[in-house]
Amino acid sequence: METRPKINISLSTLDKILESIGKLLIIIIWGLTLFVYFKLPAIIPTHFNASGEPDGHGNKLTILILPILASLLYFGLTKLNQYPQSFNYIGTITVENAERQYTIASRMLRFLKIALLLIFSHIILFTYLTTIGLTNGLGVVFLPFTLGIALIPIIFYIRQSIKSN
Repeated sequence: METRPKINISLSTLDKILESIGKLLIIIIWGLTLFVYFKLPAIIPTHFNASGEPDGHGNKLTILILPILASLLYFGLTKLNQYPQSFNYIGTITVENAERQYTIASRMLRFLKIALLLIFSHIILFTYLTTIGLTNGLGVVFLPFTLGIALIPIIFYIRQSIKSN
């Protein structure tokens, strides 16, 4: 097995901003969930089809799954980001390129955290808006939005990693 250098990467201003946005979004998700929870009826939409229309309903307690899952992903990715030497990389990691490759991969995870938190907040908000009758589901743009917001950072940083290798 390849041994990779363990380097402490200092956070740039952009990295600190991304971490702050992530923290703010996790607080917003919990605040939004608690705010809407008390306004929701006993039965809410719990599943949406590919067109974004509700096709399953259940107890309003199920909305609490979303912030719990978002928190687990947020804290899990935050912890994982402390060990960039354990990530999978396209090329070989050497002492010369380790800091750059680790920085690229860590930043990608920060953008991915924000993307996931935005997706979760969208689902929570639109579940509420659907329940009170202001919308009819997540909308047809939800699936392309979700794919785009999750894949664009990954594609961008893979390209950057290849160029930097």
